[in-house]
This record gives sequence, C-alpha cells and structure tokens, in this order.
Amino acid sequence: MITKEMTIKEALSINPAAAEVLMNVGMHCLGCAMAHGETVEEAAAVHGQDPEALVKMMNEAK
Repeated sequence: MITKEMTIKEALSINPAAAEVLMNVGMHCLGCAMAHGETVEEAAAVHGQDPEALVKMMNEAK
C-alpha cells in the first residue's frame, strides 16, 4: 500500500499504474531526480494536491 511518506519512486514500484494518476494531476516529471527523493506528500504540496486524496487515487489505480 502506498503512503504519503514514500518517495514517488517507491510508490511507483508498488503500483506502476499510479503513474497515470500523477500525470493526470500535472506531475509530469516522474523520471526526474526529485522523484527519487521527494515523498508523495512533498510532491503533492508542490503541485497543489491534497496528499490524502492523491494517495487514495494512487492506491486505487489499475
């Protein structure tokens, strides 16, 4: 299960389908260096997203 404390990279390793969720909310740099060290919560804040809602969508992605 993806949590907001995980890095983007960790989250995508758990559920690769979550990449589409991130792209749909404007997070287009999934392969950038920040994805390796930035948490889902930090990325959500930078992109004006609710981290709890984002995590929920990422976990439900198929």
